[in-house]
Amino acid sequence: MASIFTRRDFAGGALALGAAAASSPMALAAVEPASASSFPKGFVWGTATSAYQIEGGVNEEGRGRSIWDTYSHTPSKIHGNANGDRASDHFHRYKEDVALMKALGTTAYRFSIAWPRVFPDGTGAANPQGLDFYNRLIDELLANGIEPFATLYHWDLPQALQDRMGGWESLDTAKAFGDYAGYVASRLTDRVRNVFTINESSTFIDFGYGAGPVELAPGLKLSQARLNQIRHHVALGHGLAVQAIRAQGRTGTKVGLAENVVSCVPAIETAENIRASEIATREMNAGYLTAILEGKYTDAFLAYAGKNAPRFTAEELKIISSPIDFVGLNIYMPQHYVSASDHPNGFSLLPFPTSFPHMASDWLRIGPEAMYWAPRNVAKVWDVKQIYISENGTSAADKVLADGRIIDLDRIMYLRNYLTQLQRATSEGVPVAGYFQWSLIDNFEWSDGLDKRFGLYHVDFETQKRTPKLSAEFYRQLIAANALK
Repeated sequence: MASIFTRRDFAGGALALGAAAASSPMALAAVEPASASSFPKGFVWGTATSAYQIEGGVNEEGRGRSIWDTYSHTPSKIHGNANGDRASDHFHRYKEDVALMKALGTTAYRFSIAWPRVFPDGTGAANPQGLDFYNRLIDELLANGIEPFATLYHWDLPQALQDRMGGWESLDTAKAFGDYAGYVASRLTDRVRNVFTINESSTFIDFGYGAGPVELAPGLKLSQARLNQIRHHVALGHGLAVQAIRAQGRTGTKVGLAENVVSCVPAIETAENIRASEIATREMNAGYLTAILEGKYTDAFLAYAGKNAPRFTAEELKIISSPIDFVGLNIYMPQHYVSASDHPNGFSLLPFPTSFPHMASDWLRIGPEAMYWAPRNVAKVWDVKQIYISENGTSAADKVLADGRIIDLDRIMYLRNYLTQLQRATSEGVPVAGYFQWSLIDNFEWSDGLDKRFGLYHVDFETQKRTPKLSAEFYRQLIAANALK
């Protein structure tokens, strides 16, 4: 299928808001860029992956089917009719891949746990072998001085829950996710101290269940009312998972989420436009992140949704807003450039010109300043005390030269510019504690199949040979210096 957009392009959540409630303007001065190039002492440098995208081994150790197993085997859904049956074969090559992390000098690894490995039917009896692979992986990471950061849900919903309950359309799926989270926490948090609940809710909801510009599993196109209810159930699932991890995990376990925050960048850094970007950040994330961090749906969200607003109770909102320890932000590009407006919403979303630059993926617009404004605004609007950049990276052409080298100067350009903006943020006290580069290795990139490559290491999907790209050396030197090189 043609892949003009992918999972990270849709950022409006439930809203394509042109209207939002504005609070009274605040006088904020424009911020000057930092001149130094170093990052804070103890800054966490890592890489990130997800289970279905790299593991393979889909029929091993009692793993059940996920919606992505079903979807990727549906003709014409995936570019090149690829699937994740083998992917990057990480299930069998995890020790080799941990060695690649160590060679980079990373101090952390964000991976996801496949729910259907643990509960093949989504609920009921756990698979006795379900966590065996992750136990082996965690032990290997720790033996190499790499801190494990686990994500509980990176889109691979057990197919049984989709069949029985309609997946996230059902409140029971949210409850099942809480049970799964508690089970995993009770068995892994003796070694895993940081847990992300759900990855990129707006993407898998709007592309998987809605009329996004490209389909993701399970490939449905539901009404806006049903989508908003799903969004509420996913937020509730997050809250139930937080509570279960607190109850069943080891004392001191930290928990948060990873969301492709709708980044709203002031088009020109005036005080008025900066304030408009803060208002826009709150309202353009109103269907999920704002609800989690504030414990309520904004008036503007409910007014905009109207009869399509989700049904909810005060108790559910209390669960959704269960306190978290950190917020993970997946940042690839600016979703919006904004300016101040005399409209009641307080901001205006500016159109992108057709000439706006992008990377190898057409959807991936190059806007390094998003790496400054997204964490800055999240910290400012919600007083968040700890932020991780849970994903950032880019696809690139990655041509293998005759001598075997991959000279991905475009990826280095992208990373250098984005990390310059991240350093600007940390130098000004924005509480970003770490950065996870997407991705360690080339993988199954959802609807793009094996066509789009995001890895620091090239994977020959026939032989599974891993080859470092030039960007791997760039990242290694960055980590060694804890500063841009």
